[in-house]
Amino acid sequence: MTQENQNSLEGKFALVTGASKGIGRAAAVELARMGASVAVNYHSSKAAASETEKLIKNYGVDSLTVRADVGNLDDVNSMIDSVNDRFGQIDILVNNAGIIDDGLLLRMTDEAWKNVIDTNLNGTFYCTRAVIRSMVRSRWGRVINVGSVVGLRGNVGQTNYTASKAGIIGFTYALAKEVATRNITVNTVTPGYVNTETVEGLTQKQKDMIMNWIPMQRFGEVDDIAGMIGYLASPRASYVTGQVISVDGGMAI
Repeated sequence: MTQENQNSLEGKFALVTGASKGIGRAAAVELARMGASVAVNYHSSKAAASETEKLIKNYGVDSLTVRADVGNLDDVNSMIDSVNDRFGQIDILVNNAGIIDDGLLLRMTDEAWKNVIDTNLNGTFYCTRAVIRSMVRSRWGRVINVGSVVGLRGNVGQTNYTASKAGIIGFTYALAKEVATRNITVNTVTPGYVNTETVEGLTQKQKDMIMNWIPMQRFGEVDDIAGMIGYLASPRASYVTGQVISVDGGMAI
């Protein structure tokens, strides 16, 4: 296989959850750049998802936007049906959709715990279970989960978020073993602090404190994460599975 083919996803079909903006949008565009047709999942940001779709179509591949709350099983099943109706199959799943609802455990509500676990962890389970059977049948697949550095090191005020992202890591280890003989890889990328709306909403004092934790002394960019996702989706990563790969400027060291 030539180097060009090793980087090509031509003829593959991808679904990226939470792809209306941020890391999800960057990942969707990167997969399109590599030749994959990409379905853009969104929950509430329809206009932003449509913009992602336009960026994808600039690469001459097919795309569609599909609304779903990944924490809702009926929504997920409907989304997968819509994507399969359009593409015929899903070869690459990027479980990126996630939310935060921070607070100290002493004051954390049941709703805050449930909503974060439902979206981040249950959503990863629902979406993956819905596509894995067809991947097994075709004997090729890529499941790429977007975790977080806090799933490795924890963070004050984020017991719900940390638990959800740590759970994704365990999910990755187990599923990778289940499907390894079917030429399906399962990996998790754990970003550090990346320049997205979430980071932009921090105070300067918070940013300064976080910077003390990052050896590279800067925040990441969404393309840093998208590049790793593209690699893991590519033929070049065919022997990489069950891995948790930090893209965090050294924060998890």
